[in-house]
Amino acid sequence: MSSASDPGPRRGPLRRLGLLAAAAAAVAATVLVTAGATGDRHPPPLPVRVVGIGDSVTTGTACHCTDFVRLYARALTSRSRPATATNLGAGGLTSEQLLDALRRPGVVREGVSRADVLLVTIGANDLEPLISQWRSSGCPESCWSPSVSKVAGTVADVVRTAQALRGDPHERILVTGYWNVFDDGDEASNAHGPAYVAWTDQLSRGFNSAVCAALRGTGATCVDLYTPFKGDGSSNPTPFLAADGDHPNAAGHRLIAGALLAASGR
Repeated sequence: MSSASDPGPRRGPLRRLGLLAAAAAAVAATVLVTAGATGDRHPPPLPVRVVGIGDSVTTGTACHCTDFVRLYARALTSRSRPATATNLGAGGLTSEQLLDALRRPGVVREGVSRADVLLVTIGANDLEPLISQWRSSGCPESCWSPSVSKVAGTVADVVRTAQALRGDPHERILVTGYWNVFDDGDEASNAHGPAYVAWTDQLSRGFNSAVCAALRGTGATCVDLYTPFKGDGSSNPTPFLAADGDHPNAAGHRLIAGALLAASGR
């Protein structure tokens, strides 16, 4: 993250795509969550393979806690059947970089091809250049809308590519929005002022709406994270954010997992 005078990239420093496989491999962690013995004579059901892809929200940056991908898998186990959790998130990742990773042989493509449930959080880093535009001359909706539309289209391409890799109509894909595509809460207000907070809120709402619209007809589920974190927009999300104001803390990850479970009917 940048200093208090510069909000910088939303999800950590941008990575070169050539480092994606190594970064994903370092972050990837597969956790088998086992259910207690039932005494059933029938073979146990195969575990549900939960895979998370996206930026540093997915990885759990700045939290040092159990990320929402693993929390979601654990909840599936407690409610229905065993599940594995594989986290393939990478800090600083953009939607274009994620799409490219799905099209190239590697750990991300392979992991997604095996997923029964795919959790996707991506797009905030793509919008980072808008900050300098806002600072220099302001950036109203007419300024940010073209960028948001482009990113939303790429997110939809990510979903379609993932579906083609899996080739399974029963695969469930859950795509989250953001409570804010940049930093938020007390940290953002103190560091950048109320005008910045108001602008990023408007931008984030626009991004969330554009992504959900782009996903219509894909079969993926658009998951609202704005409301759990901020209600109608009047709630302060600070209790759910890490000290950097940019990433969720442990309570925030629990909130995200809960929203995913509710959206998937689990």
